[in-house]
Amino acid sequence: MSTKLPVGILGATGIVGQRFIQMLEQHPWFEVSWLAASDRSEGRTYAEAARWRLKTAIPAPIAKMTLSPAKPEGAPKIIFAALDAAIARELEPQFAAAGCAVVSNSSALRMQSDVPLVIPEVNGDHIRLIDKQSWRSQSGGYVVTNPNCSAIGLVIALAPLHRAFTLETVMAVTMQAVSGAGYPGVASLDILGNVIPYIAKEEEKMEEETQKLLGTLNGSRVDPAPFAMSAQCNRVAVEDGHTESVAVRFKKKAAPEEIIAAWNDFQAEPQQLRLPSAPPQPVVYMTAPDRPQPRFDVDLGAGMTTAVGRLRKCNVLDWKFTVLSHNTIRGAAGAALLNAEFLKAKGYFG
Repeated sequence: MSTKLPVGILGATGIVGQRFIQMLEQHPWFEVSWLAASDRSEGRTYAEAARWRLKTAIPAPIAKMTLSPAKPEGAPKIIFAALDAAIARELEPQFAAAGCAVVSNSSALRMQSDVPLVIPEVNGDHIRLIDKQSWRSQSGGYVVTNPNCSAIGLVIALAPLHRAFTLETVMAVTMQAVSGAGYPGVASLDILGNVIPYIAKEEEKMEEETQKLLGTLNGSRVDPAPFAMSAQCNRVAVEDGHTESVAVRFKKKAAPEEIIAAWNDFQAEPQQLRLPSAPPQPVVYMTAPDRPQPRFDVDLGAGMTTAVGRLRKCNVLDWKFTVLSHNTIRGAAGAALLNAEFLKAKGYFG
């Protein structure tokens, strides 16, 4: 008998669902026992229903598993959700109301006042919002979310700076990988040799989520961080890895060596707890003048480390630098998996 906790995946055939399956294959705490996707996939084996897009093979037990209806009946009590926002807005509350812990990658409920939006290294204390959810008191279920794939790398890079020097202004310009659009995503004739300066609702998500993530827990809500935030988002012809050009202004004076030390020395509870998916170093500063680059640096820390480089003075704000993070690992499935590990470590899985 396995001693691992059984988990389910909603949206199992999509790119993020596939990342969940890949990352859970050898996980020491969790074991996939239930899969669900769209109605057209129901009743088919996973190998028949999924168009597998990752470089590793479908795990053999998963390939044979039959996809279940996307309903709480018969589902395990821990659910990873990789759903489109419109579908998530309908299904995630149903699973929470049925007593499930829903660890969601969807944007649907991220900004709901009683739903924690969490990066465990940054704002792990926000999970206490779980106890304010009506689902929690009625059935024991709840919803926890992770951030947008472009916000998470930025916030991991900003968090140690905000703590040390206090942010006043943040400006970010993103160059986002095509895998962030899912599959089939952006048509090749639209993206090859091109930059698309628009991703629907992405800039709003980055701005709102960054301020919620770096905000302060105040009873039954989070007070957003008060700094000014502006984001501009672009889709580029890169497979994996969101790159961001960032400029910041601080309240306190900072020397470059102090900023770099804040990044390289940044450690938090997931590292202290030695959670399985937590990278030993959440942020790494790269000294080469032309790094980080997606081709070479996106897989740092098994895709869970945020790479930072090119720190230099800014003539408009104080400092500017480049951030890189893996959008489907740290920015999606890996973020939710780390949230689940943190919830288990904190006793939220009973």
